[in-house]
Amino acid sequence: MLNQLRILAAVVALPLAAPTVSGADAAIEARLKQVLPEYKIDSIAETPMKGVYEVMLGSQVIYVSRDGRYMMQGRLIDLETREDLTEPRRSAARKQAVDQVGEDRMVIFSPDKPKHTVTVFTDIDCGYCRKLHSEIDSYLKAGIRVRYLFFPRAGMGSESFNEAVSVWCAADRQRAMTDAKAGKPIEVKTCENPVVDHMQLGESLQISGTPAIVLETGDLVPGYVPAERLAAMLQAAGR
Repeated sequence: MLNQLRILAAVVALPLAAPTVSGADAAIEARLKQVLPEYKIDSIAETPMKGVYEVMLGSQVIYVSRDGRYMMQGRLIDLETREDLTEPRRSAARKQAVDQVGEDRMVIFSPDKPKHTVTVFTDIDCGYCRKLHSEIDSYLKAGIRVRYLFFPRAGMGSESFNEAVSVWCAADRQRAMTDAKAGKPIEVKTCENPVVDHMQLGESLQISGTPAIVLETGDLVPGYVPAERLAAMLQAAGR
């Protein structure tokens, strides 16, 4: 997550260029590379608000003045249409980031004829994650395909982290996931695994709790959602 105080202090401290309108992108890029060298700038685009530019940093959206001096974080709302101009951009970036993981790096539960696919950041020991998985048959019956990414909230080296690794390294990952979430002991194993990558992705998407459900549209739904309600949300989102 961006450290807002650090960023704002850095932006204010640096000298400014005086760009022409056509040089705004270059001025903003140069400015942000000075104050946020650890972030990759994916795009810079004008917004409907005069003099304000949208900058995509992965799945994060910030707004910067044309001269690169001022930065804002938050949502840009068109009060005339009541349209949120920020969240669709975040959702698209979130979807792209999740899909780039690759399904060969996920634990997937799928019905024979899936209607929808969701991606769930999960912690094996989280109560509501366990509740969600205890109802996995209901999700499958509703035509919902569930792709799991690991997000052990206790961090690397924790028992939850080690359980996630063991699930990934099991001969039958689906069975190991189901047993682990039911509180049953599973064989301790280690192997090359994507758990740290999943955690880093979750952090970059500002996941703060589990389960965290990413819909097909890239919209983020925090917390447990029953199968019937989730199916309705997916149908509505797909319209």
